[in-house]
Amino acid sequence: MTRRRVVVTGMGTVSPVGNDVATTWRALLEGKSGAGPITKFNAEGFAVRFAAEVKNFDAGTYMDRKEAKRADHYT
Repeated sequence: MTRRRVVVTGMGTVSPVGNDVATTWRALLEGKSGAGPITKFNAEGFAVRFAAEVKNFDAGTYMDRKEAKRADHYT
């Protein structure tokens, strides 16, 4: 097996429990869940109304606004 070196040049996170490393880490240590009722759209017509949504995130902070508008909100 070949040993390969790895260099970590930075850390970042966008998740249902936090949009930065410190907030996410604190939430994980506290056992917080990011799941809850769906708020991004009216889910009345769906069998599932519970999700782990990312809150308070503005993609325009990280990319061109036009590109952010075209980007998918769900993965």
